Amino acid sequence: MSELERAAVVETAIQQAIRRGEFDDLPGAGKPIPRLGDHHDPDWWIRRKIETEQLRGLGPAALTLRVENAELDALLDGLVRETDVRETLEDFNRRVIEARRQLQGGPPVVTPTRDVEAEVAAWTERRTARQTASRPDGQVDHADAQPRRRIRWQSRRQR
Repeated sequence: MSELERAAVVETAIQQAIRRGEFDDLPGAGKPIPRLGDHHDPDWWIRRKIETEQLRGLGPAALTLRVENAELDALLDGLVRETDVRETLEDFNRRVIEARRQLQGGPPVVTPTRDVEAEVAAWTERRTARQTASRPDGQVDHADAQPRRRIRWQSRRQR
């Protein structure tokens, strides 16, 4: 098959697809092509992918920790046990301190560490307020407000 014949087959296939409407619902249809700007960024495609896919956790630690700090209260409110809240806060503080110690360049880490005891107290207050608001009589079930303890059963072997 010659070059001209191949081009004719491709063009015919494109025209048939247009008539069938296969190109009608493509993303960005009817919108102008976005400009690259005054300077050329060789990583424009990865930046656009991160934005469109709403990917998280990518980039310098200073920036990802800022975002995580802003969303930390909502994350904590989704937890049920006080021990999970403490573990999450301790992990966050550990990563902030590690990022401050890194000498790899990039933006400075200005994210503050969190006071674990104060955050646990605030979490408990928010949880109690949510439970009060969700109960029709407005009372709090104190058994639910306190963290539950596991009962460990020990088996005794008879000799």
